[in-house]
Amino acid sequence: MSYWHALLLAIVEGLTEFLPVSSTGHMIIVANLLGIGQFAFTDTFITSIQFGAILAVVVLYWRRFLQSFDFYLKLAAAFIPFGILGFVLKDYIEELLKSVTVVAASLVVGGIVLLFIDRWFSGARKEVTTPSFPQAIKIGLFQCLALVPGVSRSAATIVGGLSQGFDRRSAADFSFLLAVPTMFVITAYQLYKTYKVAAPGAEDIKLLLFGNVVAFIVALLAVKSFVDFVSRYGFRAFGLYRIVVGIVILVMIALGIPLQII
Repeated sequence: MSYWHALLLAIVEGLTEFLPVSSTGHMIIVANLLGIGQFAFTDTFITSIQFGAILAVVVLYWRRFLQSFDFYLKLAAAFIPFGILGFVLKDYIEELLKSVTVVAASLVVGGIVLLFIDRWFSGARKEVTTPSFPQAIKIGLFQCLALVPGVSRSAATIVGGLSQGFDRRSAADFSFLLAVPTMFVITAYQLYKTYKVAAPGAEDIKLLLFGNVVAFIVALLAVKSFVDFVSRYGFRAFGLYRIVVGIVILVMIALGIPLQII
């Protein structure tokens, strides 16, 4: 992997981590387009630079992390279903991550859901700072859908929040906050796996640091813009985007067109 590859992947991560379009799905597609999707370090890089993006949430929402201990218990309650199911299915999920077809199909299905989500939850919405324990657990169950590559953790948890009566901004805010423990555990596990097989070299570490810094900066800019946009316009534009990207990739695969462009 070159620094050019690292830069492109980190920009994609920063832009898409908190959008309902699947950051992992986009990075898998981009990695294949760049011709580096088959390398083991690419998987480590894709997972690890998500840490830079979640640091952006810590910086932007730092006051929320100074709430009562009860707030952390609710974050834990929301994370537990994802953590348990992810651990049980980890081998199967790792195989799915290698399939661009699965990612593309998930993009299309998730896009169709987003086209209608505003209509489904068009009733009275309320601003919620901290969910109740039952609400947190239910949102956590929605997050489990994101174990399928291409589904989008952000989309799943935002839909979960909307299903609990949250308004769009509150659903997005809690989705971002829940990303912190979720992505921290995923990143730590991936790094543990990498070190267990073989410690990354000095150049690999430089690439990881570089990617995290870029993802952090881009995510800082993307988070606020997304919240403002979705609060005003809803999710339809993201649904259309997902469907178009997914269909294009599926057509390329069906026609035998190589995804690699570089």
